[in-house]
Amino acid sequence: MLKSAQTVIDIQPDAVSVAGKVGHWLLELALKAKDRFTVCLSGGSTPKLLYQSLADKKIAEQMPWEIIHWFWGDERFVSKKDPLSNYHMVEEAMLSKVRIPAKNIHAINTEVKEPVLAAAMYEKELKSYYGSDRLDPEKPLFDVTLLGLGPDGHTASLFPGTDVLSERLAWASAVVGVKPEARITLTYPVLESSQAVAFLVTGREKREIAKQVITGASELPAARVRPTGTLFWFFDEAAYPRI
Repeated sequence: MLKSAQTVIDIQPDAVSVAGKVGHWLLELALKAKDRFTVCLSGGSTPKLLYQSLADKKIAEQMPWEIIHWFWGDERFVSKKDPLSNYHMVEEAMLSKVRIPAKNIHAINTEVKEPVLAAAMYEKELKSYYGSDRLDPEKPLFDVTLLGLGPDGHTASLFPGTDVLSERLAWASAVVGVKPEARITLTYPVLESSQAVAFLVTGREKREIAKQVITGASELPAARVRPTGTLFWFFDEAAYPRI
């Protein structure tokens, strides 16, 4: 791993190796946790490989599932059974394959009438779990926040040019009109309230946008993430920009 102040960069040969590395990293962190370990999940193909890795017998038999709580960084406003649903992807890859207590799975409710209501309900659930209406820098909400990197520099559903990028009060927000389906996303203060924020980036097509983001000079949404704890970048060889 390459380390600088509050930033760690790890490079693996390929996407499968990235998933395996992050899977064992999460296992190690979870085993060190005392009574509760909280993970904020990402959608995408690389995280899917990670979730499959966590469900693999080698890791699954050691993982303390009973203390781990799972949240989502963003979600499409579609049914849980829809192939576009981030929840659906995680359920197929991991949740349905391991013994996770139902109370530990905190999905975004997309069965309500409006995405704005879904965001408000998720914000209420997050605050209830956290035990306060205000985030304390000394008490991160999440132990680990997993993020992806879109080809336009977005992460979660924080897209370039959207109002949600400047939102500092709401914990969750509806994002409408950017993509064909509405989205619900956690906002920067909530995604950043984490002991560790980990970007998973794989594939040659991500190299140029990754270069713009990790140089620190970009205003792209992914470049603006400033976690309470340590920022991790997990790359495969194809995606890593040699700067």
